[in-house]
Amino acid sequence: MAIVIQEPVDTAGAPRPVVPRPGRGAGAGAARRSWVGWAFVAPFLVVFLFAIVAPIGYATYLSLYREQLVGGKKFVGVDNLVDAFKDSQLRSSFGRVALILVIQVPVMIVLAAAIALAIDSGRLAGARLFRISVFLPYAVPSVIASLMWGFMYGDQFGLVKSINRDLGWHLPSPLSDSWALPAIGNIITWEYVGYNMLIFYSALRVIPTELFEAAALDGASQWRIARSIKLPALRPAIAIASIFSIIGTFQLFNEPNILKTLAPNVISTFYTPNMYAFNLSFAGQQYNYSAAIALVVGVVTAVCAYVFQRAASRTGA
Repeated sequence: MAIVIQEPVDTAGAPRPVVPRPGRGAGAGAARRSWVGWAFVAPFLVVFLFAIVAPIGYATYLSLYREQLVGGKKFVGVDNLVDAFKDSQLRSSFGRVALILVIQVPVMIVLAAAIALAIDSGRLAGARLFRISVFLPYAVPSVIASLMWGFMYGDQFGLVKSINRDLGWHLPSPLSDSWALPAIGNIITWEYVGYNMLIFYSALRVIPTELFEAAALDGASQWRIARSIKLPALRPAIAIASIFSIIGTFQLFNEPNILKTLAPNVISTFYTPNMYAFNLSFAGQQYNYSAAIALVVGVVTAVCAYVFQRAASRTGA
């Protein structure tokens, strides 16, 4: 067997590889790409700064001061926030929106999911017309909807009075002290059940049809398909709709504010937190305390939405 001896190779005179170094052209290109990215996000940043950051910053600034009859504006630190947490009227307003949150929102979500499942089943006659009819109330402005329902609620001039007079019934007034909150919840449900239905129906339409075909081949009924395939697929959409509903509940303003003119002895100026902040600011001229209440409402809303989102993510929604 021949033995091959490899002689060492002299690389002293071999040319060294040229390593490219970034020049001015490469740096200019990277900077240009960076500015292009900032140009795309600039409109959002401008709107975010002026519509969200600036109002929050100004409200925080106002909450740190207090107007006094003697001495004018005075820096009080967090005293306004402390007073807001001790305010019994603010607590009662939070209690009312909390009742709507735990009762009306689940009812609305269940109704919207049931309607979406019925439309998606393909067994509903006139499904397109039904879908448009359910969604149409969302297109009605909340002020108009409150005026319309307020007329029907009226026991002195509206539909309730006509029913009691013509049929001899004794229906309770929907704007009484016991029924005002359910009446407001009914208006909210009528307005937003179609919006949530559309979210759920869109989520159902993206489910692969192969799952339904395989379940049908295994002998699954429509109820079993809805329970085992469709409802689990709706969990992310239900979580999103619930978060939107939580935020909207704490922002409740138009409906009770419009109905207040029909039932001034029942719906007070502090019926909801937003109504309380609004009336303190524009009717009571207490801008600093109103700003503190607005900050409290914003923090409570964000915390509740975050807690629900965390709970939904843990359960696999």
